[in-house]
Amino acid sequence: MLSLSDPTTTEDPPASEPPPSDEDFFSSASFASASTSSASPSASPPPNPPQIPLSYPADSTLTLSWVTHLMSTFEWASRNLPPSDFPSVLPVHVFDALVLSASKILHKEPNCVRIDDCGIDSSVVVVGDLHGQLHDVLFLLRDAGFPAENRFFVFNGDYVDRGAWGLETFLILLAWKVLMPHRVYLLRGNHESKYCTSVYGFEKEVLAKYGDRGKHAYRKCLGCFEGLPLTSVIAGKVYTAHGGLFRSIVSTPSKRAKGKKNRKIIVNPAVNSLSLGSLEELSKARRSVLDPPWEGMNLIPGDVLWSDPSMKPGLSPNTERGIGLLWGPDCTEEFLKKFNLKLIIRSHEGPDAREKRPGLGGMDEGYTIDHVVESGKLITLFSAPDYPQFQATQDRYKNKGAYIVLEFPNFDTPVFHCFEAITPRPKVNPFYDYEDVIDSDEELDLASMVTTS
Repeated sequence: MLSLSDPTTTEDPPASEPPPSDEDFFSSASFASASTSSASPSASPPPNPPQIPLSYPADSTLTLSWVTHLMSTFEWASRNLPPSDFPSVLPVHVFDALVLSASKILHKEPNCVRIDDCGIDSSVVVVGDLHGQLHDVLFLLRDAGFPAENRFFVFNGDYVDRGAWGLETFLILLAWKVLMPHRVYLLRGNHESKYCTSVYGFEKEVLAKYGDRGKHAYRKCLGCFEGLPLTSVIAGKVYTAHGGLFRSIVSTPSKRAKGKKNRKIIVNPAVNSLSLGSLEELSKARRSVLDPPWEGMNLIPGDVLWSDPSMKPGLSPNTERGIGLLWGPDCTEEFLKKFNLKLIIRSHEGPDAREKRPGLGGMDEGYTIDHVVESGKLITLFSAPDYPQFQATQDRYKNKGAYIVLEFPNFDTPVFHCFEAITPRPKVNPFYDYEDVIDSDEELDLASMVTTS
């Protein structure tokens, strides 16, 4: 629960009064412009309470003013209201309308979204893990510049869990997606799953915020997770995914029993040999599974969401996590060369994970360059500074977050923007037992995950 004094209440402003604009909200001291190399922002809430509860536009058409009002309202509420008051900010019927609008768009997108209409003055902002760190997300959006006709955004997943504002973070991104569906792309992370959200806090967060409608809201979020695309290819040169590369699913038909016509042929995957998969195979994977399977014929989603790079050559099972793959620099070179790519940007590993990965760089600056090969590079990008929000020791990693800007004409040349955490954060209690729960980079309790392939 939020540890805050009783909120001040005011009368709603007249209906004719417009909601605060993005300039009104973001001109406050908490969102002062930051250096692109090392921002150190501080926080103070917007001076006046916003108009609540929020309502969905009568014609179901979002505007920039509506989305920025949503952002300012969530920021104010995070500092002034307890979680149980969330329905007074965003009533469940407004939540339903937003999630439904976004889900309809997301479910129609392919597994690999291609961003090819990058004009001469265009830029693409790539964002890594966010993990419910609302105030850092708001700063990032302001610092990078809001999505626009000439500014694309690709988010690499892990919007929820660990932090205390996963719901607000996810809803803000869904609002941007509805407002600008061809400029904002939301990819799926491994935490956008039933298993992870039941362990790392998001489920309990939604139940705490929506009370007796919490189970309904959580189910709606899970349904939306199923529609999130898996990967992107930017300007034909840059591949992004939450975890990374994936295997080829080689299958051999089993023998058909003699004398029985039309008997279904059971296809068995060849598990003894691993090779990199193709973009065509990726396009055919079934992504609409809440928990990507670690066995069977639909392994590509699990690989894309859970795999990690290694300095050891070759492709091998990711035994540390119990799902996905480990791939070496030779695999990065093979993938880049085969598909005429220059750059891979993935996320998935924060400072806690990298602490346990000898041979790979730490996450102090919010990014690492893991592989440099003949055809290009592999980068890990992490956008949650001072992560995780809750830690079992008083010593913190104090890592910076980062985002990448790709610009015309060399979209494969990353420009890194690092930033520090917004301080102070509102005081909150965690929605999960962070002292005892296993890290998501350790071997998972796969038996508790539902296998649907």
